[in-house]
Amino acid sequence: MRIARTTDSDFEALYQRITQRGRVFDEDLWKVVEKIVDDVARKGDEALFDYTQRLDGYALTAETVAASGKELEEAASRVEASDLAIMRQAAQRIEAFHRHQIAENWTVSDEPGIILGQRIVPLERVGIYAPGGLASYPSTVLMAAVPAKIAGVGEIILVNPSRGGQIHPLIAATAKLCGISRIFKIGGAQAVAALAYGTETIPRVDKIVGPGNAYVAAAKKMVFGQASIDMIAGPSEILIIADQTAQPAFVAADLLSQAEHDEMASAVLVTPDEVLAREVSVELKRQLERLPRRTIAERSLEAFGAILVTENLEGAVTVANRFAPEHLELIVEDPWKLLEGIKHAGAVFLGHYTPEAVGDYIAGPNHVLPTGGTARFSSALGVYDFVKRISVVCFSREALEDYGPKAARFAHLEGLDAHGNSISLRLAGKNS
Repeated sequence: MRIARTTDSDFEALYQRITQRGRVFDEDLWKVVEKIVDDVARKGDEALFDYTQRLDGYALTAETVAASGKELEEAASRVEASDLAIMRQAAQRIEAFHRHQIAENWTVSDEPGIILGQRIVPLERVGIYAPGGLASYPSTVLMAAVPAKIAGVGEIILVNPSRGGQIHPLIAATAKLCGISRIFKIGGAQAVAALAYGTETIPRVDKIVGPGNAYVAAAKKMVFGQASIDMIAGPSEILIIADQTAQPAFVAADLLSQAEHDEMASAVLVTPDEVLAREVSVELKRQLERLPRRTIAERSLEAFGAILVTENLEGAVTVANRFAPEHLELIVEDPWKLLEGIKHAGAVFLGHYTPEAVGDYIAGPNHVLPTGGTARFSSALGVYDFVKRISVVCFSREALEDYGPKAARFAHLEGLDAHGNSISLRLAGKNS
C-alpha cells in the first residue's frame, strides 16, 4: 500500500480516487435497476418471481415466497447453542445501548392560551434487507430489528436472498431471536421494489433499512419517496489515526478487516510517525500471506488504500474530518483528547484495544453507518430512524386574537388570501 505525505502534489488526486469510488451509479446498472423496479411496481408478484428465477436461480410462488414457521424452526435448530448464546448476548448489548435513544412526547405552554408539543409515533411497518448469497449477516438483522422493536414498530418483515430458496440457519435463528416471524426469500433490486410498492404477497412498508450490493443501493435510491430508506450504503471504509504508541500488527489487522469486505472497500492509515508507516506497510504484506480473502484485500488496498503521513496529530484529525469515514479508529496515546477534534465520522473507536470489528458485532452501538463521506450530515441507524415526529399546536381564542392578525398579514405578503381568511373569519366571530 502506497505511503504518501498529505503535502505531496498528487495527494488531492489520491483523495479524490478514494472518496469518489462507487459514488456515481453506472449508467447501465441504473437502467437495469430502473426496469426491475418499474416491472415489479406494475406487475407485482409476476415480475418479482420472474426476476428471482432469472437473477437468483430459484423458483418461488405465492405459496413458497414466505418462509413457513416449520422452515424457520428447522433452520434455526441447526445453529449451535454456543453460537446462539453469543448472538443473544449481542442482542442484549445492542438493546441496552439503543434504549438510551428513546424520545418522549412533550408539550410546553410558553404563553397563556398556547400549547405546543411533539408526539413521537412509531412507523407501522418496516422492511429489513439482510444481504445473502454466499454469506449470511445475522448481525445486520440484529442492528436493524432491535432498534425498530424498541421504537415500537408495529410490524417488522425481513427479506433475504436465499440460496436455492432455503433460509440460512443463522438468519432464521436471529430473526427468531428478534421476534420476526415473516421472512420472504427474495433479494436484489426486485425485493426493494416489492417492499416499496407492495405486491400480491409482499406487504408495502413505510421504510426499508439494511445494506446490499450496488443494485440494492440503486433500487433504494430509486424508490425513495415511495417509501423511506435509511441511507444509500456504499463500499465499506476505515480510517485509522495512529501515533508512535500503536502496535503495527494491530493497525495492519484493522486495515485488513475492512479491505477484505470487497474490492471497492477503502482502508487508510493517517499518522505523523514515518517509522510506524513503514512498519505497518511491512506488516500488511505479512498478514496478507495468510488471509483467506487475500485477493480481495490486495485489490482493495491497491486501488483505494493509502498510508498518509502528516506533520502532527492535529493534521491527522484535519484529514480524518475531510474523509468523514464510516469507521474511525484513534490508536493513539490519548484518544479521548483527540476525540474532541473529531467532527465527522460514522463511529469512533478509541484506544489500542477497540478494533472496529468489536463494534460490528457485540459492543452495542449500531454498525449500519454512513459511508462515502456522508458522515458529514448523516448518523448511524438508531431508534430515531423508526419513529415520526408529529407537531402539536393548540391556540385559545385569546391567543389567536393576539397572533392571528400577524399571521394573516404574513399570508397576505405571500399572496395566500385564503390562508389569511381562515384566521380573519375566526377573529370576526363568523361561522361562514
